Amino acid sequence: MAAPEPQTPPLGPRRIGLLALLIALALLAFALHWVSRPDRVARLILSQVGNALDLEITSGGASEYRLRGTPMLTIRGVVARKPGDATPLLRADRIRLELPWRTIRARGADLTVRRIELDAPDLDLPALQRWLATRPPTKEPRIPTLTDGLRIVRGRVMGDGWRVEAIDVDAPSFHPDRMVRARLLGRFATGELRVPFDVRAALTRLAAGAGLGVVGNVSVLSPPWTMPMRTQLSGRLHNGDDGIGLDAMRLGANATYRNGDTDLAFTYGLAGPMRVREGTLHVAPLGLVVYGTGAVPSLQGTGALTFGDSLSMQLDGTLSSWPRAWPALPSPLGESTSPLPFTLDYRGRADLSATTALRLRRDTTRFDGALRLPSILQWIDHLDTASPLPPLSGHLTSPRIDIAGATLEGVEVEFGEDATP
Repeated sequence: MAAPEPQTPPLGPRRIGLLALLIALALLAFALHWVSRPDRVARLILSQVGNALDLEITSGGASEYRLRGTPMLTIRGVVARKPGDATPLLRADRIRLELPWRTIRARGADLTVRRIELDAPDLDLPALQRWLATRPPTKEPRIPTLTDGLRIVRGRVMGDGWRVEAIDVDAPSFHPDRMVRARLLGRFATGELRVPFDVRAALTRLAAGAGLGVVGNVSVLSPPWTMPMRTQLSGRLHNGDDGIGLDAMRLGANATYRNGDTDLAFTYGLAGPMRVREGTLHVAPLGLVVYGTGAVPSLQGTGALTFGDSLSMQLDGTLSSWPRAWPALPSPLGESTSPLPFTLDYRGRADLSATTALRLRRDTTRFDGALRLPSILQWIDHLDTASPLPPLSGHLTSPRIDIAGATLEGVEVEFGEDATP
């Protein structure tokens, strides 16, 4: 007869408690080992964020986090791209995020963030808009509250043939339903043209249709001349199928053209709906007004402006009068008080150095030709010694011109850019 098998004694409450404690300690040890490696935590968070946004987000630098006090996560070498897109829409040397414990416990119900910092973020605008075009339509997006604000240093935005670089942004706080104020510094660049700016901005709230106001100092640098300006910009934020931008955009500035000993002060204003799509800026219809003194003409006009890898501008307008600082027009043109309608068409580099087609009329006298802004500016800089005729090329027709006591009828003149008829 076989001996009976020994029976395993049942686990008592004390053994069950001891086993549970050992399992808990093992899990805690594993958890501590896992979270002791910030790179793993960063990869997990970036993976979750990427899955939620349909983005591939990676990090290549050393990460760190803190749980004591206000939890903090710092991620370095961040790259985000639309799946299948060769160009990342965002790169950043460092992203620092501080989240209160109540936000973490709320699991998305509370979007309060203490502070966000970005070092050297590099945003590719065409890539961003390609990704936005794939996003499903949603209701009004939820925007986090940043109690201690946003700080960006050494940022850059890339467009089509242009960029905004050396961007610094300091916003003390962000609240979705409150006015947001910030200081912005940076430099617009395309080709050899540079436009540094230092402005203050205010936004009525963080939503499409909100009012935006910007005021500050802007300078246009295109050696050998510069043009410092005190600038004001206003409009309403727009985000639609036709791009992002401003509705009812108005830009005004008190400017001074400077080149050597030449200082020419004037005021100008632009107005129209502004859109940026695939990295290209459009303003159409465009309204333009210039109030000049001395050698700067006063004019107004309407047209369109497109700026991407090159600048395109068309204007139909009127010069209110012939500038007094310019050489006098021959009779009877000089005695006429009629305005001078013009048509202008420019396509070329952003510094306006390419040829501009120009049609100009006063009464029955017409000019159809072209000019180059650098030549015109050089002529203005030396009005006292320059030719009495501006450096234009083209064809002039007039039924009558009086010169040196002689009357010429049925006049037709061909001009070269050296202003020699």
